[in-house]
Amino acid sequence: MSAVQPDLADGATRTLATFSAGLTYDKLPATVSRHLKQSILDGIGCMVHGAALPWTQKIASMVQAEGGRPEASLFDASAKVPAAAAALVNGTAGHAFELDDIHRDSIIHPNSLTLSVAFALAERNGGCSGRDFITAVAAGYEIGARIGAAAGPGLLLAGFHPQGTTGTFAAAATAAHMLGLNADATLHALGTAGSLGAGLMAAQEGAMVKRLHSGRAAETGLRAALLAKDGFTGIDNVVEAGYGGFIAAHSDTPLPERLLSGLGEDWEILNTGFKPHATVTSIHTCLDALAMIRAEHNLTADGIAAIEAAVSTPTHVHCAWPYAAQGVTAAQMNIYFGLAVMALEGEAFVQQFTPDRVADPAVLEMIGRIEARVDPAIDALGPAHRHTASITVTTTDGRRLEKRVENRKGSPDNPLTEAEVETKFRALTAGSLDADRQTAVIDTVQNMEIQPDVLELIGIAISSRA
Repeated sequence: MSAVQPDLADGATRTLATFSAGLTYDKLPATVSRHLKQSILDGIGCMVHGAALPWTQKIASMVQAEGGRPEASLFDASAKVPAAAAALVNGTAGHAFELDDIHRDSIIHPNSLTLSVAFALAERNGGCSGRDFITAVAAGYEIGARIGAAAGPGLLLAGFHPQGTTGTFAAAATAAHMLGLNADATLHALGTAGSLGAGLMAAQEGAMVKRLHSGRAAETGLRAALLAKDGFTGIDNVVEAGYGGFIAAHSDTPLPERLLSGLGEDWEILNTGFKPHATVTSIHTCLDALAMIRAEHNLTADGIAAIEAAVSTPTHVHCAWPYAAQGVTAAQMNIYFGLAVMALEGEAFVQQFTPDRVADPAVLEMIGRIEARVDPAIDALGPAHRHTASITVTTTDGRRLEKRVENRKGSPDNPLTEAEVETKFRALTAGSLDADRQTAVIDTVQNMEIQPDVLELIGIAISSRA
């Protein structure tokens, strides 16, 4: 502890490590277990789809060329690689198309971070029961979400990508649990992982590296746990240290009370939602509102003269930069492109974000009709309402059609149904898994708590493309 800058929350890292190491399946409420099974299914779908994308394939080619002990499988590849390399590739695959789940307050996508680690270590360890797998994933979700929420939106506004920075904690907690580390070793796994996270938000404006942040965080967390198992020490107050600690260094608006409040009773896992649109989550309320206006008024693109989006400051900073056809990544992160394809097609899913669409003249023309601005009234509601948005459409016949959405479709307050999560999974895996294998994955995950070994699930889900 610095004499000048005391810790922000006494003993928080140790308390979180003790909680994580002591977590068992029997301590998980049924609602948490049920939610995690949907998260696992969603995450597998994201990894299967993302494994075939060019940015993931480049990383997969690199790690296969490097060789090493064949410990764990890559999605969409027959070869096995070292466990840390598998986490790197599969974590990138899970985050490769802006479809992995989202915890709003921490701004992390936990399933790409935790599943890539848990699957890799399940294979490295020679097997893992479904109950133990779910519990390890739960540890990663809860620890990562709490640390990210404590950093608050200031981390994102400072230009750091939470997936790459905060994400290392989720990965490390998952890995530590999969390796059976005690509380002290888990503490050092977190203390190492938190010192190695990285990711800059400028990557969203076109760079492939934005996808890699997730894979790198997964790899880092797994390596940190392996080092801790061997007695390597990390920062024992990495989260709360007043000088150089994670939340102090990354955010000027920390919320340290979020670290431990309700730990073991109020589950942050349940504050994670799924993504029906293949875009950054911050614009989902805008997309939902525009979709509602189109449907309610039978409106087509030809009838739209102008669109105005009123959003929070974090959403505006994150997503409302001038669009310049930089690439698929930029299109998925940009409010103007997302609203344009929704206006044109009533959908913002996989088929709307392809290389040939990023400079589509029809999309670019529609973008010219769209304006986004900060709404001080939304900011005044506080960080919990940063996704709230209002859309106003001016029609070519002079009408003004307005819709305000506070809770996006897929959020905990407006959730996808289990059937909708399954439909998304089938859509994402249609090019890789036939209908029978899709059903087998769904059935296995739905009954994961009674599965003796998740290796069977890995064998079903991982395959070369059909």
